[in-house]
Amino acid sequence: MRNAIALGDGFVVTTDNSGGIGEKPHDVVAVSDKVTAYFAARVALLEQWAAHADPVSVLIHNFSGEESWARYEAGVKDVFRESNLGLPEISGSSETNMQLMQSAVAVTMIGKQRLVEEVDELEWYVYGTPLVGNEVLERRGEIASLRLMKEAMDSGLIRKIWPVGSQGILAEYRKLIGNPHIEIETDVDIRTSAGPSTSVLVGINAHNSKRAHQLFGGPLYKINENDSFRNEL
Repeated sequence: MRNAIALGDGFVVTTDNSGGIGEKPHDVVAVSDKVTAYFAARVALLEQWAAHADPVSVLIHNFSGEESWARYEAGVKDVFRESNLGLPEISGSSETNMQLMQSAVAVTMIGKQRLVEEVDELEWYVYGTPLVGNEVLERRGEIASLRLMKEAMDSGLIRKIWPVGSQGILAEYRKLIGNPHIEIETDVDIRTSAGPSTSVLVGINAHNSKRAHQLFGGPLYKINENDSFRNEL
């Protein structure tokens, strides 16, 4: 598993948070609370999928004031609607005693792992463009689609996923394969931040490459390992 914590009996927990992003005057990035929660929930859901799990419960940790709760909840619901998933119970708490200068929220998901068939050889691709800050709002058409990923997982087209965050594609690929020295090449920046997992590493059987390009369209980039720099552990 990537950033999921195993709780036993097949249950896993994932989480993501945002600070200084929202509707308060001192926020660094001005965006609706609904959008802020959407992207936090998106990351937590992708981490669930990386662990071969689906959420059964969601917790919202709201530090922005009671008036933000409904907007945060709406953002979380949008993630499940887009992914064609049933909406689990949503609970959590709001900080009402202290007024913070900037927005802050975290979304935590508890999920149940599903049985999956072990897969040997996969080709790895980057799906979605790495974006951060206002780029996420201005270039949403380049963000990896939750709906398409869920469709591809359900059909067996995608066998594994690995979300990319602030450390970038190269760092996440090295974690994925367990080699901190390997170098890769692809048609997108491998060192820049992907913010709220606007890019995702997807493992696809080689014979499904054409189907994958047909489904995902433009922002799908093949990862090639650079053998001249490879240093096996």
